[in-house]
Amino acid sequence: MFFRLPGAARAAAILLAAGFAHAAPLVQTAHVEAQLVSDQLSAQPGKPVLVGLKLRMVPEWHTYWKNPGDSGLPTRIQWELPAGWKAGPIQWPYPSLLPVGPLMNYGYEDDVVLLSELTPPTDAKPGPAHIKARAEWLVCKDICVPEKGELDLALPISAAPPRQDIRFLAHIQRAQEMLPLSLPGWKSEAAVVGKSLVVRISAPHGTALPAQATFFPERTELIEPAAPEKVARQGNDLTISMKLADPPPTDVTSVKGVVVTPAGWPGTDQRRAIEVDARKVASLPAVAGLTAASANDDGIGGSIVAALAFAFLGGLLLNLMPCVFPVLGIKVMGFVKHAHGDARAMRLQGAIFAAGVLASFAALAGVLLALRAGGAQLGWGFQLQSPAVVALLACLFFVLALNLSGLFEWGAFAQSMTSNLGARGRYADALLSGVVATVVATPCTAPFMGAAVGFTVTQSAGLALAVFVALGVGMAIPVFVLSLFPSLLKRLPKPGAWMQIFRQVLAFPLYATSAWLAWVLGAQAGNDAVLELLLGLVLLALGAWMYGRWAHAGARWQPALAVLLGALGLFVAWPVTQAAKAAAGAAQAEGEWQAWSPERVHELLAQGRPVFVDFTAAWCVTCQVNKRVALYDATVAKAFSDRGVARLTADWTRQDPRITEALAALGRNAVPVYALYTPGSDVPHLLPEILTPSIVLAEIEKLPAAHGATAITQR
Repeated sequence: MFFRLPGAARAAAILLAAGFAHAAPLVQTAHVEAQLVSDQLSAQPGKPVLVGLKLRMVPEWHTYWKNPGDSGLPTRIQWELPAGWKAGPIQWPYPSLLPVGPLMNYGYEDDVVLLSELTPPTDAKPGPAHIKARAEWLVCKDICVPEKGELDLALPISAAPPRQDIRFLAHIQRAQEMLPLSLPGWKSEAAVVGKSLVVRISAPHGTALPAQATFFPERTELIEPAAPEKVARQGNDLTISMKLADPPPTDVTSVKGVVVTPAGWPGTDQRRAIEVDARKVASLPAVAGLTAASANDDGIGGSIVAALAFAFLGGLLLNLMPCVFPVLGIKVMGFVKHAHGDARAMRLQGAIFAAGVLASFAALAGVLLALRAGGAQLGWGFQLQSPAVVALLACLFFVLALNLSGLFEWGAFAQSMTSNLGARGRYADALLSGVVATVVATPCTAPFMGAAVGFTVTQSAGLALAVFVALGVGMAIPVFVLSLFPSLLKRLPKPGAWMQIFRQVLAFPLYATSAWLAWVLGAQAGNDAVLELLLGLVLLALGAWMYGRWAHAGARWQPALAVLLGALGLFVAWPVTQAAKAAAGAAQAEGEWQAWSPERVHELLAQGRPVFVDFTAAWCVTCQVNKRVALYDATVAKAFSDRGVARLTADWTRQDPRITEALAALGRNAVPVYALYTPGSDVPHLLPEILTPSIVLAEIEKLPAAHGATAITQR
């Protein structure tokens, strides 16, 4: 038996075991080499020993700090220790800024050692001891890969003073040098100034403070990591201003974090990081050029100019949306027809099209603001919340598609409705194209305009209209540029048989748009309304066929009958029973998804369950794509269940004032919006408008496991 060996033999056995203490197995993954390391070969009873999880990443890949920043997950360690041993928390080295596209993350590249103090009991007997740990980490480059490993380290107990292991001593020392210091005599305070968080660090008198510093908050979703920080020195004070997260947290009582400077802090032997535990105060003394400017920052990219820029970019991207492209295709086809003819007329058409778009956006924005001023709860895209508007648009697109397919021509009848001059008919068509494109485009703006619209409706009417007009300018500019520079179109073939094929091809996106609108109508008013719409479309098709077949045959009763059938089709398609159907048609979410209500959210949070709310609408194309790509993904669904997350659907397909109010409280005015509520916090975390499974999984993994599930706890 080991403990019955003579003293010399027992000492030799301990030293032999110590010789193998750091022959710990490596865990090798595709991107990380992981190992448990220590700075000494043995442990003494009752005395702590430093043990580290050493992660070595392949070049250009990184892992994360305890606050990962805009995305990512911190490394987690679950220790499996001998009886009586205790493990301290992870001692996090200061992180680096890791920009990834528009995001900013906090983490480590190359290699890092995450230290913890492990303490054996005071009555531990000399002999072998094995330290085990289960670790999980997220390693990222352009993509992110969750990895894990089970690690082991032999660390025998010995009464003799431990010897150092020179193989890992440098790694341990470097990790210790990267730990933030708590400096005696230094003070810190924090305050919210406008939409900024301001932290002030006060050093002892005569201390030469650095000119550059970066603040890394411990709390997630406190600031916008990607927003630039503003640093100012004034006497013995160093002030750092950061943009608050959107929506800003309301429960901040203190601010903890790490401040890093590349030059090293004075009196610390060039150590780069210090701890900050700042109490929150009502206000801080003004710092020239810093806090006043921070207080005036706007919530969209920091300025009104940024809101206008986002609106313009969103308008440009709208031209590629499936609900807009068919209308623009018809307009461009007209340009092709006239590209080799009257350039002046084409330029005028482009200007009238742009005017139609701008006037329509301004009118819709004006209606929205007027209704809001009157107390109505509406959001952007509200026109498609009306089943009547949806049905009429479906009929309009269907008739346009029939025309493009060649079932009928507008002929002299349409010409006489505009003017006896063909040119004037072109201009009326250009104006109508701009109006129709705007009406069907607005539901597609949410991925680009959700935050901007939510911002502008709280501002003055002039500023709100400016943002909406900027959206219209972005949408109208491609067609307008084509009209100004006909030479771009002259490279196309001259009008001929190919144009007929092009025209017929353009009909199919319009048919698809009509089908989508029928689906929206079904979500609003039920299957009976869809049947009425389809029957109305059949009558419209019959009337269009009769008009195309006999309009020029000389008889007057045949065109009149065609018009009568068209009117009858519109009457049948009109959702006259929408009110009754809406009352009976509260949509039930699929599977584990439940209907949203504020009361249900509070009830679930009171039960200690996190809540995920999907603010959606049937007419929102992005919403439906996100459901199929991410929210209904099997892996995501399992993660929701494993973490006990209740899933609620806030369906905004029909106007719902409570949902509109909830969106406004989140600083949004359009869907999709995805909010994750956690017990104990009144402010939800908002996910991006465009989802992938990895984005949702990353947020879910931040939650604790539900009762009965196995979880790796962070120390």
